[in-house]
Amino acid sequence: MARPAYLILTLALIAAGGAAAWRAHWGADAAVPQQQAATPSIPVQVASARRTDVPIRLSGLGTVQPLNVVTVTSRVDGQIMRIGFEEGQTVKEGDLLAQIDPRPYQAALDQAKARKAQDEAQLANARRDLARYTQLAQNNYASRQQLDAQKATVAQLEAAVMGDEAAVESAKVQLDYTTIRAPMTGRAGFRLVDQGNLVRASDAAGIVTLSQIEPITAVFTLPERDFAEVAAAEKRGPVPATAISPDGRELAQGELSVLNSQIDQATGTFKAKATFANADRALWPGQSVTVRVRIDTLRDVVTVPEDALQRGPGGYFAFVMTPDQTAERRGVTVARQAQDLVVVAKGLDAGDRVVTAGASRVQSGARLEISEAALPEETGSASAAP
Repeated sequence: MARPAYLILTLALIAAGGAAAWRAHWGADAAVPQQQAATPSIPVQVASARRTDVPIRLSGLGTVQPLNVVTVTSRVDGQIMRIGFEEGQTVKEGDLLAQIDPRPYQAALDQAKARKAQDEAQLANARRDLARYTQLAQNNYASRQQLDAQKATVAQLEAAVMGDEAAVESAKVQLDYTTIRAPMTGRAGFRLVDQGNLVRASDAAGIVTLSQIEPITAVFTLPERDFAEVAAAEKRGPVPATAISPDGRELAQGELSVLNSQIDQATGTFKAKATFANADRALWPGQSVTVRVRIDTLRDVVTVPEDALQRGPGGYFAFVMTPDQTAERRGVTVARQAQDLVVVAKGLDAGDRVVTAGASRVQSGARLEISEAALPEETGSASAAP
C-alpha cells in the first residue's frame, strides 16, 4: 500500500515541474511583444513648411570708392598767396582753394590789350586810306597796283587784330588760372603745399585731392555663374543694393549701377558697382564691405528651415511627421538654398511638419515625439542651390 502512494506522489511532483517550465517558457515568449510595444518614441523638433515670398539675394566682397577723385594742380607757375580751404573740409564746386600771385599774368593781359589797340588804330587808318585809293582809282588818279597794295595792308592789319584778340583771350585764361577753384563738391584731403610756396604747372603732386563721397560707390565681385541673372535683373529695372559691415551691420541702401564689361577668366568672377547716397557718411573710401543685391523675388513658394534638409546617396530628403506621429522619408527637390532657409520645388507642401532636430536617430516608420515646435520666424533670403 505504501508503494502505490509513493508513485502517485512522484507523478504529481513531475507534473507540477512540467507546468512551471511551460509557464516560464511561454510566459517569456508572450512578454516579447509587450516589450516591443513599449519601445519609446524618438524625441524630435519639427517645423511646418509654409508658402511665402522669398527675395533672392547675392552677396560679394567689395571696397568703397569715391564717386569721383580729383587731384587739384596748378596750371600756371607762381607763388601761392592764399590757401582757401581746411584739411578735411567739404568744399562745394566753385569754392576758392588757392590763389596764385596774379600780377605777372595781369601785366601780360595789359600788354596784349595794348598791342590790340595799336593794331586796331593802324587798321582804322589803313581802311580810310583804302577808301581814298578806291575813289582815286575810279577817276584814274591812282593805279590798280596801289589799290591792291592797300587792300593787302588792310587784310594784314585785320589778321593782326585777330591775333591780338586771341592773345588777349589767352592772357585772360592764364590770369583766371591763378585763382584755383574746386571743380566739384567733395571732401578735401591733406594739404600738399603751404601758402608762400612756389608751384609749377609741371608739378605732379598737386595742391590737394578732392574725393566725392556723397554719393559714393562700392566695387564688389560675384561668381561668373551669377552674371546672367544679375544682367537680367538690371534690364528689368533698378536692382536694390545693401552695404554690410564685416560685423554684419547694414550701413547703407543703394542701387546697382554698373556691371563690368568683362569677366575675369583667371578668377571666374566679375566686378559690379553699386552707388549709395551716403548722406550720413556711413561709408568711407577704402572701407571693406559686403554688398548684397536683390535680383528677384520668388512668389508664393514652399519654404522650410535649412535644418530640415538631409542629404543621402539619392539626393536631398526630409523626414515628415505624419498625422499618426510616425516618420515618413520624403525626397525633395531644392530650388534655392540660403543659410537658414530652403525653397522646395517638389516633395513638400505647405503645412507639412518636417523634422529639424533629432533626425540622425529617425528612420522611416519610427514613432516620433515632439519635444519643441520650432516654426521659422522670417523668410530670409535665398541663393542658388548647389
